[in-house]
Amino acid sequence: MMNLARLVPRSQSLFRPLAAVRDFQGCTGSLHLPLIRARTEPVIGQSQRLSLSTSASLSCDKHDMSQAETNYSPDRFTTALQANKEWAARTALEHPDLFPTLANGQSPEILWIGCSDSRCPETVVLGLKPGDVFVHRNIANILHAGDLSSGAVIEYAVRHLRVNHIVLSGHTKCGGIAAALGNKQLGILDPWLLPLRQIREQNLALLQTMSPEDATGVKLLKSKGVVLEAMHERGLQVHGLIYDVACGMLRDIDTKDSEEEIKRRLVAFKTEA
Repeated sequence: MMNLARLVPRSQSLFRPLAAVRDFQGCTGSLHLPLIRARTEPVIGQSQRLSLSTSASLSCDKHDMSQAETNYSPDRFTTALQANKEWAARTALEHPDLFPTLANGQSPEILWIGCSDSRCPETVVLGLKPGDVFVHRNIANILHAGDLSSGAVIEYAVRHLRVNHIVLSGHTKCGGIAAALGNKQLGILDPWLLPLRQIREQNLALLQTMSPEDATGVKLLKSKGVVLEAMHERGLQVHGLIYDVACGMLRDIDTKDSEEEIKRRLVAFKTEA
């Protein structure tokens, strides 16, 4: 620890006790300045030394701890990286075969198409593990007929991973749905939200009380040839769900089709190679 008393000329010795208190009030480091003053200045009596040293030391310690917390508190990303290490170690102990199995490939049974909203983490919501769910998420879980991104995910999941279930999940309090119901310009989001605004035009009164975008998306899913083929040949199921962010529960939307309806769609939408 630096002895700051050496930096002050001896001619100022009578004023050093007051200066020590004044300097201490702005203490931002780990130097317990009044302790140094009390030990080096003869003008302060024994009782004064004890009082000044004790109170000043405790106060400065508290200040230093607060300052250290401010300077060294980790940000959320750093905390997340540390949490990942703890999670990986814990998971390896609880499920020793999980990571070696995942390293050899994936075989999920569910394709989840959901919203990018941070409140809707599909694997957590479903109580499943890594490798159980193949995922595509975007703003407001919208399916555009010509969207290559969602189209590629659906094709790969159905034809190559051979999932048994496709889930299209919306959620309550969705900002994308709220934006589609409003009239504010949103830049690149305007063309993205166009399908919802078209639904708004057709069903304005209904949309003001509920969110039927999932049922509409399910219909679009069932118009894709690869989906219809899997539904007809191996019983692929398509589900519409709503996730309630206020309670964490999923609600099923009845989207079941009869065999006749599936065959009718096959005739209308399936194409040959």
